[in-house]
Amino acid sequence: MIVADIEASGLDYRKHSLLSIGAVELEHPERQFYGECRMWDGASIMSDSLAVNGFTREECTDPKKHTLKELMDNFLHWVEQCEDKTLAGQNVSFDRDFLNDSLARSSIGWHFSYRTLDLHSMAYMDMIKRGLPIQKKNDRTDVNSDTIFKYVGIPEEPKPHHALNGAKYEAEAFSRLLYGKNLLPEFAEFPIIHS
Repeated sequence: MIVADIEASGLDYRKHSLLSIGAVELEHPERQFYGECRMWDGASIMSDSLAVNGFTREECTDPKKHTLKELMDNFLHWVEQCEDKTLAGQNVSFDRDFLNDSLARSSIGWHFSYRTLDLHSMAYMDMIKRGLPIQKKNDRTDVNSDTIFKYVGIPEEPKPHHALNGAKYEAEAFSRLLYGKNLLPEFAEFPIIHS
């Protein structure tokens, strides 16, 4: 399973650009990927997104950074070595859509399947199974990543968001929910909750 997290210049993969990818292979957590690229020509920027991921406008357009195609070639080379290419993450459809659009924009004939594993769904189901109340907003689930990290016993992800940090935190949460065990050495000091 590939636990991935991306950072982007906005929320719509059709008009915003992928900026960075972080990934951890769950079955072999020592296998990790991180890469950045400049925006594709014509992509838009949302200031709110940059406030979340910490990229500056200059970093988004830095000509010294990889092109989108170079980043996607590097990432696909890493993905090809993974045993299970099922994509997983927190609200993973967002990441999948950006990754698949970026692969298509790069004329790479490969894509992630629509069948994914979503951390939110797994945590929600675990909370229901244990009879715990679900955090809601406007009568809908409001279980965000920091809520899930607290639920499994790890601290909130540092801000601003960083794609590799996101992938590591999500992979650790998956491991604790699926297997009841610690995955990465940086989280070993935190006791497992709800295993």
